[in-house]
Amino acid sequence: MQNKDIDIIKNMKTVEWLKAQLLSSMANIHIALANGDENTEENLEDLISNVILETLLLGRRLGLTYEGIESALRDNIRLNLIEGHKIEKWYGDLSILLEYIDKDKS
Repeated sequence: MQNKDIDIIKNMKTVEWLKAQLLSSMANIHIALANGDENTEENLEDLISNVILETLLLGRRLGLTYEGIESALRDNIRLNLIEGHKIEKWYGDLSILLEYIDKDKS
């Protein structure tokens, strides 16, 4: 087997592993919410940050760039703002998120 073949196989295994990790993290969020753990806020921050991290790493392994994902996220938020997403109407979360992301770029 050539090195290129080994790299492709390694990348495929990594993609499958990241998908499994992502599903596991999502399940852990459901478990934490169902159990109502005492340290839920800290625990949820860790769990949600794991989901974000694993999603970004998965995107990278699938050939995407972090910049491209971030740009798509901004576009998605803006589109949902234009379309009047319910979460925005109820809580203003999308505006807050876009402001946070844009502030980080300044």
